[in-house]
Amino acid sequence: MKKFEGFQKGVNLGGWISQFDKYSIEHFDTFITEKDIEYIAGLGFDHVRVPVDYNVLEDEEGNIRENGFGYLQNCLDWCKKYGLHMLIDLHECYGYSFDPLKKDMDRSKFFYDDALQARFMNLWREIAKRFGQYPELVAFEPLNEVVLESVADAWNDILARFIALIREYSKDTWIVCGGVCYNNVLSVPLLKLPQDDKVVYNFHCYEPFPFTHQGAYWVEQMPSDFRIDYPADMETYKTKSRIIDPDLGGAIFKVPVEQLGPDFFEAIFKPALEKSKADDIPLYCGEYGVIDLADNHGKIRWLRDIHTVFKKYGIGNALWNYKEKDFGLVNEQFADIKDDFIKMMQE
Repeated sequence: MKKFEGFQKGVNLGGWISQFDKYSIEHFDTFITEKDIEYIAGLGFDHVRVPVDYNVLEDEEGNIRENGFGYLQNCLDWCKKYGLHMLIDLHECYGYSFDPLKKDMDRSKFFYDDALQARFMNLWREIAKRFGQYPELVAFEPLNEVVLESVADAWNDILARFIALIREYSKDTWIVCGGVCYNNVLSVPLLKLPQDDKVVYNFHCYEPFPFTHQGAYWVEQMPSDFRIDYPADMETYKTKSRIIDPDLGGAIFKVPVEQLGPDFFEAIFKPALEKSKADDIPLYCGEYGVIDLADNHGKIRWLRDIHTVFKKYGIGNALWNYKEKDFGLVNEQFADIKDDFIKMMQE
């Protein structure tokens, strides 16, 4: 199966220039620095996924913020210095956000609004002008986590126009395209892209969701004191999954697997793997991870199981997250198993 070379084992820089508490130059200047990129390279990763929100790169009227683009340029310079690749992910654009805490967001409007899409394309035109000249180092991800399945066809149309736009500036930059339902792996077969030798099918994996997001304050109907171990029997997980939104916890109901483990991941990845092979397009998991609140022993078992399947099929991946955001690799809660994780990643 075709591989996404240079993006086989990475980590997200979430919380830096995306999903920050407030727009703060001090935060942008200090949250991620050259020392972090040097450290990440030293751990054996080959790339960083860099989520960035539109309001770092442009103001509310759409005017370019040069200092915002400076953070991306700094990160690229550091990646060059320490031998890493870089994936630029527009995590939120003007008029659209996946963020469940933004409860008043109309999550369908962007996909049918010409003006919003024109602004989206204009911002990406600026990104492509600046970073399309580095196809050997930089990849582009148009938008993070399309929530609604109902917009799948409209999203495919936008992706086709996005690919055409990027190709005006770079013929060889990898373009990383995710599906709907929060980029669920089961939505990969819904992607219908134009023929292009440098596109990647992208998904996120937080399955089973009640384990990876146990106690998460941002998940509706999730009790703050909810805890569950991994693995546990499938019936327990199915019962527990009913407390949350079926769009978030439904994958375990859709695969004929009795026990959690590598076979579970292989089963939920199967439709994506089949489409990837049939279309000769690499497969990439741009986010996966387990919340800090989970027991570390269960966490490392989960990580080992999903990595077994990543390695078996050559699926590139990026851990969520490097620092903070309730999932951090360098957070105190991860310290007990960090060495085990790094060793497993380097095997």
